[in-house]
Amino acid sequence: MTLAGPKPTWLTFDCYGTLIQWDEGLLAAMGQILSAKGGDIDQRSFIAVYDRHEHALEEERPHRTFAQVSALALERAMVDFGLPFDPADAEIVTSSIGKMPPFPEVVATLEALKATGFRLAIISNTDDAIIAGNVAQLGGYVDRVITAEQAGAYKPSSQIFHHAWKSLGIGINDLVHICASPHLDLAAARELRFRTIWVDRGTGRQPLPDYRPNEIVAALDKVPAVLAATEWK
Repeated sequence: MTLAGPKPTWLTFDCYGTLIQWDEGLLAAMGQILSAKGGDIDQRSFIAVYDRHEHALEEERPHRTFAQVSALALERAMVDFGLPFDPADAEIVTSSIGKMPPFPEVVATLEALKATGFRLAIISNTDDAIIAGNVAQLGGYVDRVITAEQAGAYKPSSQIFHHAWKSLGIGINDLVHICASPHLDLAAARELRFRTIWVDRGTGRQPLPDYRPNEIVAALDKVPAVLAATEWK
């Protein structure tokens, strides 16, 4: 697959793991929580269980805010590991998210993309209040932020993407979506058929076996060259 087709007016981005250092930040937050509980629990094993509960909760109705989802997922993971849960543990996670920094190349890349005329938006599985701290670190280059809280749905649901496109006033051919998450963003792209650039940051996450993104890059700073080399219609 290639990016052939009409030149997009908007570039949309996943936030956590694509622009923001999610894995590193979550490891630090979970490390803080688990160290206070005692014992010898592997942080990555714990996060894998937390993630499973988080994604299951995001599919449930009625819609919960991400703060609620995160707290309940953390509580359920702690039950699985036989640990005591305190609401203050959930606050450690949610308060840490907005402080997670961007990857080193992100702000300069967003500046370069804006300079070439693209408009930039984030589509993220989070709440407005949580993501505000991350957006504040992005140099003012992001034009719009669409969250699961606004849409009432989480990726990979088509609902959040349709909400985003309606909010931006664009159609499916007016955008390219840039993301690092195969099981959320690429799963939605497989269903909805929007164009994607997958940022493979070497985390071990694998693309879906039955879907290939239009382009693959190792870091965000490779995106401007990919776009510049595309022969748009």
